[in-house]
Amino acid sequence: MSFTNFTELEVYKECRLFRKDVSVIVKTFPKEEKFLLSSQLLEAARSITANIAEGFGRFHFQENIQFCRISRGSLTESLEHLITAFDENYISTEKLVEMKTKFDKCLKLLNGYIHYLEKSKRGDK
Repeated sequence: MSFTNFTELEVYKECRLFRKDVSVIVKTFPKEEKFLLSSQLLEAARSITANIAEGFGRFHFQENIQFCRISRGSLTESLEHLITAFDENYISTEKLVEMKTKFDKCLKLLNGYIHYLEKSKRGDK
């Protein structure tokens, strides 16, 4: 598996879609949430793809792994903010289920990429 740019990574592509969906969702939140939940959710979602990109650009397995772990934390934080949005009746059950499904796919890909990086660091084939 050899990539010249982070945008070629399947994990980046899926997390980007997740981030774009979050951007649409936060626009539906009440105005009083603009600098609260909307801001927190958007920042967490943006951190997912930003950390994948930053890790890729480090060119060292261990640093890339660390940034992917931060990305995974931001993904999980995003889910928590979506659950809060559901609890506050800002999003429907259907939307939460849809985003949880996308979260699961992103998480699986992130964990797989981290595993690949760990194997590559050790020199495993």
